Amino acid sequence: MRKFVTTTAIAAVMVALGAGVSARAAENVEVLHWWTSGGEAAALDVLKKDLESKGITWTDMPVAGGGGTEAMTVLRARVTAGNAPTAVQMLGFDILDWAKEGALGNLDEVASKEGWDKVVPGALQQFSKYDGHWIAAPVNVHSTNWVWINKAALDKAGGKEPQNWDELIALLDNFKAQGITPVAHGGQPWQDATIFDAVVLSLGNDFYKKAFIDLDPETLGSDQMKEAFDRMTKLRSYVDDNFSGRDWNLASAMVIEDKAGLQFMGDWAKGEFLKAGKKPGTDFVCMRFPGTQGSVTFNSDQFAMFKVADDKVPAQLAMASAIESPVFQSAFNVVKGSVPARTDVPDTDFDDCGKKGIKDLAEANASGTLYGSMAHGHANPAAVKNAIYDVVTRQFNGELSSEEATKELVAAVEGAK
Repeated sequence: MRKFVTTTAIAAVMVALGAGVSARAAENVEVLHWWTSGGEAAALDVLKKDLESKGITWTDMPVAGGGGTEAMTVLRARVTAGNAPTAVQMLGFDILDWAKEGALGNLDEVASKEGWDKVVPGALQQFSKYDGHWIAAPVNVHSTNWVWINKAALDKAGGKEPQNWDELIALLDNFKAQGITPVAHGGQPWQDATIFDAVVLSLGNDFYKKAFIDLDPETLGSDQMKEAFDRMTKLRSYVDDNFSGRDWNLASAMVIEDKAGLQFMGDWAKGEFLKAGKKPGTDFVCMRFPGTQGSVTFNSDQFAMFKVADDKVPAQLAMASAIESPVFQSAFNVVKGSVPARTDVPDTDFDDCGKKGIKDLAEANASGTLYGSMAHGHANPAAVKNAIYDVVTRQFNGELSSEEATKELVAAVEGAK
């Protein structure tokens, strides 16, 4: 599958976009991103090769760190020094923050020509546009409330996917009895928050919306929020002792290599399984976090285009055009594990997990249960997100009781607003 995507599909992308925005051989794009794991790098290579086919050279500026926090620190230093990259991988409110500073370029020319308004979902356009102008090109839609389960370990446990909290705990106990780490996890704030995101959503759609989107103080300080923290304490008991600082893809590898039962992670994890030659349904199982079936928390990787010298604009527009090509959207997301940022891309080339992701997204969008992910910068601005991160990680590491964390959460969010 991967070989097909990175050869035949890339050739198709080149043909499909050959009549697009032209670029001179001397043109170059410098791209700041945090796609450094094997599966992510394979997906990014699809875009690199497409641009190279147009004579646009690619200057890579990778900054490791799955949540992008480190990359944003590097970006701030670059912009402050008056040396902004051509394009930067960015999430949610971070894009809008830079737009408010007047740092981003204008993509209206290519967006209008190619009709982006008609095919990019409104939930994404909220972050792709500012003051009515396109300032970023969405690459994908990731959903974050996924569970990735080792199929062999699940079969030993009876083969039933857990549908609720009690069934999940029973499965984790079974994994422990098998002698493997029940939950593969990396102890980084954004990873802790990714689990918390799903735990809160599993306690109810209205609860999630009031807590993380509306930032309602009463909800943030409720008994239900204490229950969410209690559940985090329980999940912490299934994590191995060496989790602190572990990168997310190394946690994925534990599941892939039969060392762990499952991982709570966004659908970018699927890229790691595919790169390792694993097949959904045969080697691993993908499912929604128990209790969140029918709902989706999402984030969307976008390339924000910074203001650059006039002679660099054509390459920038060519990159934006390449990103939004339906053929590229399919080829890239098949490898990445995410689903297309356009609604008109067929699911033909996607595996069972990809087809499920596309179907779930459409259903959640139609039913009003598609929510921006708190953990991934699509529910509230960075200051609020980081304040929540701090409380969640301290509680997960045993520095705060559930009662203390609930009180601290209310104060932290209020102080960050």
